[in-house]
Amino acid sequence: MTEPIHLSRRTFVFGSLSIASGLAGCATTDPVAQNFMAPVPVPSQQPVETPQDDELVKRYASFVDEGHVIPAVPYQKMDPKYYRQRVIDPTGEPAGTVVVDTPERFLYLVEPGGTAMRYGVGIGRTGFSWEGEGIIHWRQHWPRWKPPSEMIARKPELEKYSVANGGMNPGIDNPLGARALYIFQNGEDTLYRLHGSPEWFSIGKATSSGCVRLVNQDVIDLYERVPYHARIVVHQSPIGGQALPA
Repeated sequence: MTEPIHLSRRTFVFGSLSIASGLAGCATTDPVAQNFMAPVPVPSQQPVETPQDDELVKRYASFVDEGHVIPAVPYQKMDPKYYRQRVIDPTGEPAGTVVVDTPERFLYLVEPGGTAMRYGVGIGRTGFSWEGEGIIHWRQHWPRWKPPSEMIARKPELEKYSVANGGMNPGIDNPLGARALYIFQNGEDTLYRLHGSPEWFSIGKATSSGCVRLVNQDVIDLYERVPYHARIVVHQSPIGGQALPA
């Protein structure tokens, strides 16, 4: 059994934003999570190459996951920098740490040996973003979406998906997608999520209500790699970095 990654002593910073209102768009108030012991990643094989077209076809193909059909991602329409790829680690964080570079729309999972797996993400639109540190305390396959009262007040049509009404059923149209990873700090839910989305066109943009979204193919890959109780660090300033050459 691997040892959990411990949370840093530094304080979680939310600035002047309200957690409850700022992250309401992707909140699920009572997750029933699958919290298993994922392995700490092992050093990658060298040389590491950037993904080629035949690999990308397989990586973003349609497939069935737990009875749900995940559509193929038309990756040719995306900016290639947002393809999932292994890169030289620009974060300086220990292996097993998840790092979100909000301005550049990247999420890194740091690996041993100086590399990181990098994913393109969509992030919260202006006024809903935050920065700081937390820990991935819960994780869930095909979660139900239960928008909190703050969001329903803004969008009354979502009342049918309220906690009282049982939320939205899991599925490809569910805003949380195929997987959700729930971020806690000091034992409390921050309402901040890493989650899947069928909206591939939102990757690289600021469109969601506070959470970090990945295409479903990528969030499943991330879900399988993230260590138990992984530390997560979110930056509001670019951290740089480069892809490894072919």
